[in-house]
Amino acid sequence: MNQILVTKKLYITPELKRKKKIYKFDFILSIFLVIILISLYIYAEYDKNKSEEVSQEILAQMETQLNDQEDKTTAKSNILVAILNAEEDDQTPAAPVQTQQTQENINTNNNKQTQPKQVSPGGYAYTTDAKIEIPKIGITYSVILGEKGDIPEIEDLLKISPVKFHGGNPNEVGNYCIVGHNYRNKRFFSKVPTLENGDIIKITDMSNRTIDYEVYDKYEVVPEDTSCTSQLTNGKKEITLITCTDDSKLRVIVKAREVK
Repeated sequence: MNQILVTKKLYITPELKRKKKIYKFDFILSIFLVIILISLYIYAEYDKNKSEEVSQEILAQMETQLNDQEDKTTAKSNILVAILNAEEDDQTPAAPVQTQQTQENINTNNNKQTQPKQVSPGGYAYTTDAKIEIPKIGITYSVILGEKGDIPEIEDLLKISPVKFHGGNPNEVGNYCIVGHNYRNKRFFSKVPTLENGDIIKITDMSNRTIDYEVYDKYEVVPEDTSCTSQLTNGKKEITLITCTDDSKLRVIVKAREVK
């Protein structure tokens, strides 16, 4: 019995001891790396959920502002009707009312009204420029606009909402370009690459005017290619949505044109 035990002990060489230590170290290291990866995943999901909460708060503030504007417009219209009715009752000729100021000009002026500035978690000031709704993929977000338009600012603002990248005011002649994150889930522009020709995108400007745009093209480009932002639209109203492919190597471009 003693002989057998001694014989077995002789087989535990220094080399085996060294390998055993290495295996233990590798095992502990693997567990540690798994914990780090899980922690990073949980933090990333928390960060995405927090970004979604902030974006919905921005949207709620925008809708409140639009509703307030609509209430004021309705009140003014009622006052005007009351004045005109009173003048008719008095049988006094009413002053000519300028009815041919185009709705386009009214909406342009409303769009150019100073919007309240807000500050992103990263410290960048921004204003709300429009609302985008895509029924097919079930998303509704505010489109926000920074003050500088540089890369650090855009990257920070993209964490909380889609961002205006280029173009004039929303719902005006030209190419209104919007960039959004692809989080590879249902948030932000993650499902934009699934859009097809004929799908509808709704843009509501700050005068509470909504225009439907129909997708007519979709393609991919390298990140350096910004030709999709061209303002040559032949006098038409267009929008361009920009996001990343799932591997982040290319950019997905979705082009849409006003439905008439």
